[in-house]
Amino acid sequence: MLHRFAHPISHLALPDKFTYPFHYTPHPLCVTAAEEVQAYLQSRQEWKEELQRGKMFGVLVVQTDEGDTGYLAAFSGILAGKNIHSYFVPPIYDLLQPQGFFKIEEDRISAINRHIKQLEEDTNFRACQQRLAQETAHARQALSLFKAELKAAQKAREERRQSEQLDETTLAALIRESQFQKAELKRRERGWKEQIAAIQAENDAYTIRIEALKSERKSRSAALQQKLFEQFRILNANGEIKDLCTIFAHTVHKTPPAGAGECAAPKLLQYAYLHHLKPIAMAEFWWGNSPKAEIRHHGYYYPACKGKCEPILGHMLQGLKVEDNPLLENAHRETELEIVLEDDYLLVINKPAGMLSVPGKGGLDSVYNRMQASYPDATGPLVVHRLDMATSGLLLIAKTKEVHQHLQAQFKNRTIKKRYSALLNGTVATDEGIIDLPVCLNPLDRPRQMVDKERGKPAITRYRVLKRTDTQTLIAFYPLTGRTHQLRVHAAHPQGLHCPITGDELYGSKAERLYLHAEYLEFKHPVTQETIRIEKKSGFKLP
Repeated sequence: MLHRFAHPISHLALPDKFTYPFHYTPHPLCVTAAEEVQAYLQSRQEWKEELQRGKMFGVLVVQTDEGDTGYLAAFSGILAGKNIHSYFVPPIYDLLQPQGFFKIEEDRISAINRHIKQLEEDTNFRACQQRLAQETAHARQALSLFKAELKAAQKAREERRQSEQLDETTLAALIRESQFQKAELKRRERGWKEQIAAIQAENDAYTIRIEALKSERKSRSAALQQKLFEQFRILNANGEIKDLCTIFAHTVHKTPPAGAGECAAPKLLQYAYLHHLKPIAMAEFWWGNSPKAEIRHHGYYYPACKGKCEPILGHMLQGLKVEDNPLLENAHRETELEIVLEDDYLLVINKPAGMLSVPGKGGLDSVYNRMQASYPDATGPLVVHRLDMATSGLLLIAKTKEVHQHLQAQFKNRTIKKRYSALLNGTVATDEGIIDLPVCLNPLDRPRQMVDKERGKPAITRYRVLKRTDTQTLIAFYPLTGRTHQLRVHAAHPQGLHCPITGDELYGSKAERLYLHAEYLEFKHPVTQETIRIEKKSGFKLP
């Protein structure tokens, strides 16, 4: 499992601290290891079709007790129908072992699924369902027609009472007619009910069996999942062991998500601890096509996922000297905010890349904090809209609650015009167009967004190419909606431009910054009613 580097590495210094797995630049040793793994993957022609569909791989640079440096390799999930391949570290728990409890119970659950399918497709059950639907429809129609007849008869009786001088005998006859018709309606309703009940009972005999099997399947699946999670006994650098249930007990959802512990990063660290190898640096890369919903690019490095891996790695990294989270570095402590426009009611500032718009976790400085300090008498929430922390550009600030409400209404009604400038990795072939891809949060990998045509919110972006080279594109974005990460997703997704924004480590690859800048705003002044047009160029250039 431990690989010696095939390429010279003596010129590469070891890092002082272990990789912070949720925000990192791959160490040169990891890049070398990843390239060797990628060469191995390209040599496995029998995996070509599966690898083309896309999979996450990881490398962990380690040191032996003797001081030798090598690396481990892992894949997320299953590869070629198996958990175990000699080139890669094994799973933390092999749920595919033939005589293991998981496979045995999985076979039982599969048998239940087959039984459910057999009952649902039974010809007698299908015929019974059809008869039930037909008889129910006939009953509804027949009773509806009879009720219409009763209503017409009632109207006729009422008209006779109003237009004719009726004797007592005739009035009594009309009353008896009404009573008879009402009784007849009750009799017919009873008759249909009895007729349908007989078919319903036959139908219920099937559905009760099916629901009982589904209930058994649910309880067996939950028990199997629980038992499976208990088998994942996760180590850390201090030699402490916790199972997945214990690790996830303090998270929001309290229970591990499906697939927890099967990603590359936990596999790598677990093997290193079990074999007394010192973890030095780690990186994960995507190999193959992007999934339909998420955004992954062939050969790009990615941080560990938050939903499955953050709690696990939080335990596994204890005892290691780990790099600080760079997102918690207050990089703009001394940066003075540039005010582009200001009057008595509002101002527009040029937010630097790397500064929060509003306060978040970690107590980092934000535009809101600065504005609150600079304008202590201001009322309302101040910040009218937000830019991602990594995005630079024009940000609108309101000095009063009333101005804030007025400007927010303009955003809500989409009367405010915005333009962003961006550098993209890759060449956009079309000169202009519209991207219409609904987006929503990826619940297992916050803060990443994903394209989801069922659960996603509408997201529409107009774009115009300003300049292009063989490898990059300078582009103007005109967002018609304002979803989280909308421009970043629309740029990177295969159904969008398929060219991630340069420096976008969530959807592309890391650079010195995210090359996305909000450079133009147009809005109506809430007090003077004047149309305000303001521009602050990005300075992004292509050769």
